[in-house]
Amino acid sequence: MHEYSIVQALLDQCESHAAKHGATKITKVVTKIGVLSGVEPDLLQTAFDTFKEGTVCDGAEFVMEIQPVVIRCPDCGQETTLEELNLVCPKCESIQTEIIDGEEMYLMRLEME
Repeated sequence: MHEYSIVQALLDQCESHAAKHGATKITKVVTKIGVLSGVEPDLLQTAFDTFKEGTVCDGAEFVMEIQPVVIRCPDCGQETTLEELNLVCPKCESIQTEIIDGEEMYLMRLEME
């Protein structure tokens, strides 16, 4: 389960940001997780809850903002947020669309003390 390694990298980032800003505690961690990122939110939550103990994030709230897939059509310029995974442009029906959001996971914000 790669969520454990993702959480370890996330906790390392949190520790680094806390040290950089002179914080001793992080109270809230906000992430953005794309639906095509390959990350399972429930497993990520469990991993975070397990591994945050004894770190600067001990007791922190973990917020996951789930990002749907967003595509752009180079033929007509249309940007569309998809409700279902259909990569055909809804405006001109081109199949040349490109995914511009929804594949990554980002650390968006930290609340620190």
